[in-house]
Amino acid sequence: MFLLSILLLVVLLSGCADKDQSGTSGTAEGEAAQGDAAHKGEGEDVQGAVSGTGEEENPGASVVFEGKDMEGNVISSDIFAQSRLTMINVWATYCNPCLREMPELAQLPDEYDAADFQLIGIISDLMEGTDGNQMEEAEALIEQTGADYPHLLLNLSVYEALLTDVTAVPTTFFLDGEGNVLDTVVGAMDKESWKEKIDGLLEEL
Repeated sequence: MFLLSILLLVVLLSGCADKDQSGTSGTAEGEAAQGDAAHKGEGEDVQGAVSGTGEEENPGASVVFEGKDMEGNVISSDIFAQSRLTMINVWATYCNPCLREMPELAQLPDEYDAADFQLIGIISDLMEGTDGNQMEEAEALIEQTGADYPHLLLNLSVYEALLTDVTAVPTTFFLDGEGNVLDTVVGAMDKESWKEKIDGLLEEL
């Protein structure tokens, strides 16, 4: 059943979300943009589209998971307690909008106190236990983009906790220190737009 779900996930995530920055930040009126990765991947600026808030999609439910990062370190939902706000960016190795925004995503943790903000990636097309060329490709992409924050590999726990409703990448979740989803963004955004989103959420906590 898990393998079937993962195969379905790969099919669903075969499109990258990409949109001009005209979505309404932090409201249910923002639009989710989906497009073909090959079509969207060339010659377009990466901007953002914002979906409805996480509270509307999954009210009152905290996210619980346990997985491993690229180095084999165990990372669980206990990590949420380390910061007031955690940003989880779901991306894929084939997704050009994902890769184009990652250099600016990598700059975000340096602009906040670790007690206030942290960033984690989830590689949606790389299963835990994968080795060989796929792992090397992901490692090379992370190095090229400077995205040196932790990146989780996909397993059943991570999938069921966060990815069951994800239909396009990048998709980004914001969670509080107790693992409650505060907001969800579908699509890539530039650094300043992410900072505006982060600052607004921190003010509300």
